[in-house]
Amino acid sequence: MYGDDTLQRQFGALTARSKRRTFLQTWTAAMVGVLAPGSRMANAQGVGPSPTSKAFNVAHTMKPLPFNASSLSGLSERLIESHWSNNYGGSVRALNEINRRLSDALSVDDLPAFVYNDLKREHLIRTGSVVFHELYFENLGGNGRPDSDVCSLLATAFGSFERWEREFRRVAAGLGGGSGWVILGYNRHFGTLENYWLADHTHGPAKTDPLLVLDMYEHSYHLDYGAATARYIDAFFANINWEAVLKRGEAG
Repeated sequence: MYGDDTLQRQFGALTARSKRRTFLQTWTAAMVGVLAPGSRMANAQGVGPSPTSKAFNVAHTMKPLPFNASSLSGLSERLIESHWSNNYGGSVRALNEINRRLSDALSVDDLPAFVYNDLKREHLIRTGSVVFHELYFENLGGNGRPDSDVCSLLATAFGSFERWEREFRRVAAGLGGGSGWVILGYNRHFGTLENYWLADHTHGPAKTDPLLVLDMYEHSYHLDYGAATARYIDAFFANINWEAVLKRGEAG
């Protein structure tokens, strides 16, 4: 077994919900549509999408901000609204368009594979952007003060809460002026809590559940702080919703 036994027991207490039951319920509901009469898998006919196909036909919609954009400390309403509507919203719209183009392109028999893969590359980028942005906004809106459960969990993993925070901030500072994400994640393969450096939307540690997500692309802070990324990182920490972070662990 990988990792620290105490950490695994603590994290297990946060994930007491039956994962197997949740998994089966989710996939059963999804497969009802896929295996419905007339669907592609039921009939095993052709390569065109069926009316119930999910792979290309999901219409992604923007999730509303879980907080009032004017309520954050040190992050202006103008910044948050621009980030949400332009950057996150742009990726949602782009992902829908890419899915439409992928579906159309799959029906073109003589389309070169490398042309199709250009679309798949964009699909990967836009998928990552949508998911990470939604996680980022969802873990904002709090008072930034971790409770005893959070402090204990991170102290077990890193030696102390302060040591965890020091590394997370250092990784974020190293991405200043460029692009990328910082993620505190639970690695299910190793049974460890770790901070991860992500160069862009396409990177993510394998078999890891993101718990806390920080956007370090310039669009996330430039309107308020210009190149002063340290002040943005301070503002992020002042607005972390630790309750949302813990719920991600419970739902994992």
